[in-house]
Amino acid sequence: MGNFLASFKFCSLSVLNFRIQDELKRKLITEDDFPWEIPSSSSSVDFGDGGERKEGLKYVGGVDISFLKEDPSIACGTLVVLELDSLNVVYDDFSVDMLHIPYVPGFLAFREVPILLKLLEKMKKNAHPFYPQLLMVDGNGILHPRGFGLACHLGVMADLPTIGIGKNLHHVEGLNHSEVRDQLDAGDDKQSVYLYGNSGHTLGVAMRSTLGALKPIFLSIGHRISLTTAMKVVKMTCNYRVPEPIRQADLRSREYLRKHPFVPQCL
Repeated sequence: MGNFLASFKFCSLSVLNFRIQDELKRKLITEDDFPWEIPSSSSSVDFGDGGERKEGLKYVGGVDISFLKEDPSIACGTLVVLELDSLNVVYDDFSVDMLHIPYVPGFLAFREVPILLKLLEKMKKNAHPFYPQLLMVDGNGILHPRGFGLACHLGVMADLPTIGIGKNLHHVEGLNHSEVRDQLDAGDDKQSVYLYGNSGHTLGVAMRSTLGALKPIFLSIGHRISLTTAMKVVKMTCNYRVPEPIRQADLRSREYLRKHPFVPQCL
């Protein structure tokens, strides 16, 4: 009887998640939709066709979640904001929570987005001057079995341009990690390969983010940004394999959880 009830609850949750995800997916924007410009080497501010002054991209955020090894239901969500010019961290914040939502394959965002969204809303409510103009997410965007991963979900909920950064390639629409690596190795100077699924759609890019990097990262659109622009910004933020906003969020979340492991805010 217990197994039956558990299975029924799991199926009911999956159906509900499908409906919510489909509703959010209809709001997804996969092209550039923001008021800023990527700064040129000569100036941090560009001008539009009519000569109007346009703001330059200055503050790039990164989010990540780490879990307590002794109790994986305790998670530390981290938001960092870096200044694009220097890649220095100008803001960070943390939220340690106990997760009650079970993991359902394909619906990871339902567990993680509430923690990350809370950090963004707190910053926005306080009208913080470093509120990110763009957010990098440690997770996939449209490179996802249902075309709507963590970066998409968070981007739509927060109404922010987002980029999904995956460290591993999921087998979506027939994509194969070995084949992608072979394509990257085909030329000595080849740094990126577009990822085309069985549908023929471009799902993302496998990119060697720094010279000499052996392992690629996997970029995909999250929300309100094109893949071309996403690639440009990622290249500007990589000192190591993983873009600095994601790297700093990961390092700081694990360090914070090590120092504060038993203080979930929901208790």
